[in-house]
Amino acid sequence: MSKEHSGVLRAWESTMRKTQAAKKRANNIFGITSMANVTNNDLEDDTDKGVSISGEAYFAEKILPNGDYYTGQWYDNFPDGQGKYLWTDGCMYLGEWHKGKTMGKGRFSWPSGASYEGEFKTGYMDGTGTYIGSNGDTYKGKWVMNMKHGHGILNYSNGDCYDGEWRRGLQEGHGKYQWQNKNYYIGEWKNGVIFGKGIFVWSNGNTYDGYWEDGMPKGNGTYQWPDGSFYVGNWSKDPDEQNGTYYPSESSLAANLEWDPTTVYNELAGCKICVGERVSIMPSQKRLATWYSSKGGDKPRRMSVDGRVSVGVERPLDKMSLWENDGNSNGLRQVRRDLDCELLGIPHNDANPKFNLGLPLKAPKLEKRQGETISKGHRNYELMLNLQLGIRHSVGRPAPATSFDLKASAFDPKDKIWTRFPREGSKYTPPHQSYEFKWKDYCPVVFRTLRKLFKVDPADYMISICGDNALRELSSPGKSGSFFYLTDDDRYMIKTMKKSEVKMFLRMLSAYYNHVRSFENTLVIKYYGLHCVKLSGTTQKKVRFIIMGNLLRSDYTIHRRFDLKGSSLGRITEKNEFETDNTTILKDLDLNFIFKLQKAWYQEFCW
Repeated sequence: MSKEHSGVLRAWESTMRKTQAAKKRANNIFGITSMANVTNNDLEDDTDKGVSISGEAYFAEKILPNGDYYTGQWYDNFPDGQGKYLWTDGCMYLGEWHKGKTMGKGRFSWPSGASYEGEFKTGYMDGTGTYIGSNGDTYKGKWVMNMKHGHGILNYSNGDCYDGEWRRGLQEGHGKYQWQNKNYYIGEWKNGVIFGKGIFVWSNGNTYDGYWEDGMPKGNGTYQWPDGSFYVGNWSKDPDEQNGTYYPSESSLAANLEWDPTTVYNELAGCKICVGERVSIMPSQKRLATWYSSKGGDKPRRMSVDGRVSVGVERPLDKMSLWENDGNSNGLRQVRRDLDCELLGIPHNDANPKFNLGLPLKAPKLEKRQGETISKGHRNYELMLNLQLGIRHSVGRPAPATSFDLKASAFDPKDKIWTRFPREGSKYTPPHQSYEFKWKDYCPVVFRTLRKLFKVDPADYMISICGDNALRELSSPGKSGSFFYLTDDDRYMIKTMKKSEVKMFLRMLSAYYNHVRSFENTLVIKYYGLHCVKLSGTTQKKVRFIIMGNLLRSDYTIHRRFDLKGSSLGRITEKNEFETDNTTILKDLDLNFIFKLQKAWYQEFCW
C-alpha cells in the first residue's frame, strides 16, 4: 500500500471515529466486500490516482468534506464507472455509477447488516435484485423505485414463504403463501392481505375454496374434509350473515350436522401474514457530497415563484461541494458565496460583507406551528369540549358488525341520531365541565364503515381528536368563511359547514362511498364523520362540521403550499418572493415546476 493511500485511509478513519455509528464498524468497514461482476480490482486502472486527464474518466480517491470516502472512477466531478462509496454512518455502495447516481449492478449494505445486491437505476433499487434483511428475511425478485414490484419470492426468518406478485411493496395479485406449519394459501391478494378468490389448505388435509376479504372467508365458499364431506354456503364473521349446508360423504360414519363454521375463523386467526423488516433508509436517500456538473452552465433554467432553480439540476441544498485545490478556487469560492447567499435568503449582489460565509451554516429554526391553540378562555373552548365529548361517544358506542355492502337506508339523510349531554351526565353520557348541549350523528353506519374501509383504528382516532392535547384553530384562507380545527398530531382536520353544504354532501355520500370503495388508491380526500353540536342557551346555535384526513401531514418539511383548482383566471398570488414563506398559500400560476415520475407510476397516476 502506498504512503499516499495509507494517509488517505488514516484521515478517513479519524473522521469515522467521530461518529457514533462508525465506532461499531471501525474494525471491519474496510473489509473486502464480494459482489458478482464487481471487485475492487475492477476499480483500478493505469491512470495516476487523483490526476485528471481532460475529458476522460480517471481513478480517484477522495475524502469528502463531510467525512465520506470514495474510491473509484471519476468524471466531471462525479463518480462515473466502477466505484465504492462509504458514508460516515456506515452505509456502503460498491458497484456501477453514472453521473453521480448508482446506475447498473451494485451492492448496497447497511450498518445493521442488511444488504441489497442487484440492479440500480438513478439511485433507486430498480430491476432484479436480492435483499437480505438484518433479521434474516430474504427477498429475491423485481423492484421498482425501492419497492418490491412484480414477481418475487420472500423467505421469512420464521420459516414462512411467499411466492407471487407484488405491487408497491405489498403482496397483490396472484401468489402462494406457505406457513412454517405447512398450511398454505394459493389465490388472490390485495394490499398485503388475502382478498378475492383462493384456496386455503391445512396440514391435516382440510381445505377452504372460495372468496376472501381482509384475510378471512367472505362470500360463497366450500369447506371440505379429507373423507369427502363438505360444507357449502355463504361465509361471514357475522353469524347473522352466515348460512350454508353440510353434506356428509358416503364413507363418513355419521353426518357432522352440529359442525360450527366459526371454528374456521378461529383456526385462521393463528395464521398471521409476516410484515417483514422495515428498511430504515433507502439508497436513493443517501446524499453524495459532490457538486453538480460543470457542464451545461449556460443552459437556461426555469425559476420558481421564489426565484430558485426548480428544473433540470439538483438543488444546491441537496449536494455539497468538493472544496479541493484544483486551480479554480476563485470560481469555487464564488459558487459557495452564491450558495450561502441563497441559504441566508439575501440577494447575491447585496451580500453583506460582514457575513463570514466561510463558517458552517446552522440549521434553520423550526417554524411556529400553524393555528391558534384552543386553551381555556378561548372563545371556542366550550365548543371544542363538546366536540370531543361527542366524538368519544359516537366512536365508542357499541354497534353491530357491518359488511361493506350497505343498504340504501344507511345513506338516507333522515338517518341521524340525536344525543343529549347534560352536565350531570346520563345513562349514556358521562358528566362533564362544559355547558349542556345536544349532539347529532349523520348517517352513523356509513361513516363507521368508511373508517373501517380506510383502516382507521377507533382507539387511535379517539386519541387524536379527544386526547389530552388541545385542537388548533385555523382561519380559512378560502371564501367560504369556514373554520378549520387541526388535531395536535396533524392527522385530522375538522371543518365547519353550512346547512346547505351538509345537505349537498349527504346527497353525494352514496356516490362518494361507492367511489372510494372501488378505487382504493383514490386521491379524493377521506371523510370520517359528519356531526352537529346544538349549543344550549337563548341562541340555540347549531355548529355543523365534518372530520377529514389532513392531506398536508408529512414527515418532510413543506416548503411551498399550493391551492390548485385547474384554472388560470385570477390564479396567481399577488406577493413577491420576499413576502412569501412556507405557510403562504400559493395558486395555480405560481406552480412553476416539472415533476418527473417513473413511467409505470406516471401511467398509474393518470389512470
